[in-house]
Amino acid sequence: MTAAEPVVRLAQRRDVPRLAATLAAAYPDYRWTSWAFPEDGRAQRVHRWHELVAGLAGVDAQTTWVTDDCAAVATWTPPGDPAPAADLQAVLDRDLPKVFGSRHRVVQATDRIAAAGRPETPHWWLVSAGTRPSQRFAGLSRAVVTPVLDRCDADGVPAALAAYTSGVVHWAEALGFVVTQSTRSAVDHELPVWTLVRPPRGA
Repeated sequence: MTAAEPVVRLAQRRDVPRLAATLAAAYPDYRWTSWAFPEDGRAQRVHRWHELVAGLAGVDAQTTWVTDDCAAVATWTPPGDPAPAADLQAVLDRDLPKVFGSRHRVVQATDRIAAAGRPETPHWWLVSAGTRPSQRFAGLSRAVVTPVLDRCDADGVPAALAAYTSGVVHWAEALGFVVTQSTRSAVDHELPVWTLVRPPRGA
């Protein structure tokens, strides 16, 4: 017998604390995390970033998917990168500079570098995906990204993401993503940055 497929659904506002905790715990040694966030209060900064982006913004836009127990999470930006509601944008504008502190400008500059490898046509952008460490290797990360990848195939639009370790590159390649750009972070050039694009299947 095969294991039952995990239940995957759109995240709701009540899920925000759990999904933020999952993403914050998913990559305790992820190189981007230690590069992007100041050491002072890093754990709290990382949790708040996921709470803002995957939680509040993703739930509001209906672009964050979770397993039913929030053990795995994936959050996306949809085609056209629509702006959040004005009240949410005000929260993001107020809190994101605080979250990144002295690293805010270099993170923004590196995001722009990664964006150079994104498709020029409308596409879905994978902002973050992760699984609780205790439930890794059960296909949960694949499960939570599949709804958008299936939608991309149905709509004939690509998906894209930025990766900062070769492990994430290999995971994405297994899902059909292809490296379109390989570079390094802005200013300090400390961090490798790959941009990957997945053409819609059947295109």
